Amino acid sequence: MLTQEKNKKNAMAFYDLMFNRCKPQKAIDKYTGAEYIQHNPHVADGKAGFVKYFERMQKEYPGKSVEFKKVIAEGNLVVLHCHQKWPGDEDYAGIDIFRFDDQGKIVEHWDVLQTIPKKSANDNGLF
Repeated sequence: MLTQEKNKKNAMAFYDLMFNRCKPQKAIDKYTGAEYIQHNPHVADGKAGFVKYFERMQKEYPGKSVEFKKVIAEGNLVVLHCHQKWPGDEDYAGIDIFRFDDQGKIVEHWDVLQTIPKKSANDNGLF
């Protein structure tokens, strides 16, 4: 299997395990490399910060879920275009970017989110 295809599958499996299945520690242990650099300003850097954040999100938003809309790979980067559903809160359109090391492990993450508005100036949607 091509490295980019493997990285795409691993990025989705990582995200599904931590977000949908609410197992952030297992996701970190299975899919990340020696380091984990975090660029989201709401999440502390490193593996422990990631786990702490998503354990809190699991308690605050039971039933949260993510649906993958597009998956793109280039070089050692994978981009996930996702629909995030947060019960009791807004739904979000998100872009997550993961950088993989040479062993196929996630070592860096960036993301951008926007709420899905109830009205739009066009009928094209966010996905």
